[in-house]
Amino acid sequence: MYIDTHCHLSKDDYEDIEEVINNAKKENVKYMIISGCDKKSIKESIEIANSHDNIYLALGYHPSEAKKTSIDDLMELEETIKHNKKVVAIGEIGLDYHWEKDNKEEQKELFKNQIEIAKRLNLPLVIHSRDAFQDTFDILKEANYKGVIHCFSGNKENAKKYLSIGFYLGIGGVLTFKNTNLKGTLLEIPNEKILLETDSPYLAPTPHRGERNESKYIPLIAEEISKIKEIPLSEVEKITTNNAKLLFNLDFIDEID
Repeated sequence: MYIDTHCHLSKDDYEDIEEVINNAKKENVKYMIISGCDKKSIKESIEIANSHDNIYLALGYHPSEAKKTSIDDLMELEETIKHNKKVVAIGEIGLDYHWEKDNKEEQKELFKNQIEIAKRLNLPLVIHSRDAFQDTFDILKEANYKGVIHCFSGNKENAKKYLSIGFYLGIGGVLTFKNTNLKGTLLEIPNEKILLETDSPYLAPTPHRGERNESKYIPLIAEEISKIKEIPLSEVEKITTNNAKLLFNLDFIDEID
């Protein structure tokens, strides 16, 4: 059994959400954690999770929402999470200096405020960091908390620093790309710190690169880890599923039909 620890199931991207969920189950991806990271997707993700036993939630405001998100929005988010048992993480939250560089302070404030929500609710963090490694690392080190670096594609030094503060690293389709440096970095990541994710509908793994991504492709990422680490695929499956259960407090889940 696999768990896709980070994906998106927006109606804007999928006209066939039920089919996507069923396709994942057929490929032994039995559980999915979907991310709602703005007002629209938070509402939509909650509706999907509440109607599917195998769907769980990570909710939080993406750094792209820094200029739009008020303290009242954060208070409402916290209350929403308190009353929904399907929420297993706060995210994806963090910093993104790739698209916006003029609101770094607003991004940092939003990031720190949501870390505090996670601490109050005892939920792990799902971190988005793009072109912002040092600020992300500094904030997380100071926070002294738990979580995963979503869609990790950094170098060995970045990996070592995140690992030094106890973070898991989410590995997705980028690992299968020919031009990635992530293959070498993966060898530096302990097995017990690896999580599988698709970040669907984005970043479909080879041989589907450029197509719409789906959770059903998780086994392709696992196969690549198996080759690089030189360990049986069954071991990758077992280890990554146990890692997800541990971080997201999912010990109660088991195989489903």
